[in-house]
Amino acid sequence: MTQGPETIEDYYARVRAAAGEDGRLPVAVDEMPGWDIFPFEVDSLRIKPLQPLADRESDREGEDPATCRCQRPRQPDDGRLIWHNDRWRLSLIADTGLPIMVSLGPKQHMDLATMPADWAGEFGRLIATISAAIEDLPSVGRAQVARYGDGGAHLHLWLFGRPARMLQLRGSPLLDWEENLPRVPLEVLQANARPIGAALVASYGGSVGRLA
Repeated sequence: MTQGPETIEDYYARVRAAAGEDGRLPVAVDEMPGWDIFPFEVDSLRIKPLQPLADRESDREGEDPATCRCQRPRQPDDGRLIWHNDRWRLSLIADTGLPIMVSLGPKQHMDLATMPADWAGEFGRLIATISAAIEDLPSVGRAQVARYGDGGAHLHLWLFGRPARMLQLRGSPLLDWEENLPRVPLEVLQANARPIGAALVASYGGSVGRLA
């Protein structure tokens, strides 16, 4: 029997079980706090000293379109492909503490600033449809959207489902919380992702992936 989307009560119970007796989650010190761009010293809330200006911006993966990962042969569907058509691909992020985290990107090499107008129109409509489907999940209170682009030159947009009724997790600190939340089982994430794929097929055609 196919599993339906997880409720916020079940999601919260998993998070609460990972917390200590004082209600605090352990800090994932091996995640973002260990990055050089993390602004705080790990053992305090002091802001790190400013570094001098770099000589230039650092290279991103795929600056040369010929070396971009989009040029590599597509890997077999591993249960994380939510939806695709001839131009776009929506993938499930399997390592997350949120009810849902997905990545949307074009199959053709481009970045946000170089996107043709017709692609940009499609991109906006897809974002709206995906956001609405995420917010329809019973464990989600709000969809958040992020594009960074500092690591890769191929456009990839992140969409996150902020847990419903967990008001401490509102706004931009959501990702700081995310790394410290217990991981959501893959089968739960896949169940949460199925309605998103179905909404995209209903609106734009294309095909859903093999969400086990």
